[in-house]
Amino acid sequence: MAGELAIDVADMTKRFGRLVAVDHIGLQVPAGQICGFLGPNGSGKTTFIRMLCGLLRPDGGSGRCLGLDVVHQSEAIKRQVGYMTQKFSFWEDLTVAENLEFVARVYAVPDRRNAVRAMLEQMGLHGRRDQLAGTLSGGWKQRLALAACMLHRPRLLLLDEPTAGVDPQARREFWEEIHRLASDGLTVLIATHYMDEAERCHRLAFIMYGHLLTQGTTHEVVARAGLHTWAVSGPDLPAMLPRLRAEPGVRQAVAFGNDLHVSGDDAAALAQAIERHRTPAHQRRQVEPTLEDVFIHLMQSRGAGANR
Repeated sequence: MAGELAIDVADMTKRFGRLVAVDHIGLQVPAGQICGFLGPNGSGKTTFIRMLCGLLRPDGGSGRCLGLDVVHQSEAIKRQVGYMTQKFSFWEDLTVAENLEFVARVYAVPDRRNAVRAMLEQMGLHGRRDQLAGTLSGGWKQRLALAACMLHRPRLLLLDEPTAGVDPQARREFWEEIHRLASDGLTVLIATHYMDEAERCHRLAFIMYGHLLTQGTTHEVVARAGLHTWAVSGPDLPAMLPRLRAEPGVRQAVAFGNDLHVSGDDAAALAQAIERHRTPAHQRRQVEPTLEDVFIHLMQSRGAGANR
């Protein structure tokens, strides 16, 4: 249904002793959309995902996932969710088909043999059905893991950094499959720290050390940051870099190909800072901030490690 929220939770909180791993996070994801869940290592992404799918009980918060109460109906949520972990977690001494048949038994998939056969075809795995899982490359292991997640026809797919360690071609094919699944109505929450992958998502949510910093479409996230960015080109850029970083109007300055990307939240102060160090041989032009510019800015604004 158009406008229906597959995920609609508020104030989700999880503590491990004195550590608050997830601190009052709210998230809304419409059905059939891909939401990129971004943040540095240790920010709470995996903990939040595990609370959503019922593997961890939240210490606080409320809301609904697939129309079910996240606190009191976690067992029912589990049956409608596919969860792909960071590490390949299937049996390396079983064949591809045997792995899928085992998973189908666990989920009591009806007409198990035909379901496995159809999934092998759908994921391009039929030619490798008799290959031991442990001998697969990273990209083929990724396909097997996704196939296993999809066997019971979930309504929500939770992916925890699924493309780590796979080659660019495998990543591209993986994302094509994810978008095809979303076009069929599947909702996807994908934890990643690759900015190019974030740009493939319909929506983004960025957390840092348990706190939600922003969420929305890419355009909304970039616009809300209020960041201004200039590209500076010319000679001796490495020498200019530390001088620009020392300017009060500059929030970040980084090498970006043959240019420097210089950003700040005060447009006038930023322009003046660049002019103080620019010679007639240097050129500058205003550019759109990248997602990476925005997220580094958000991290700096929050203060790295403030809640560790």
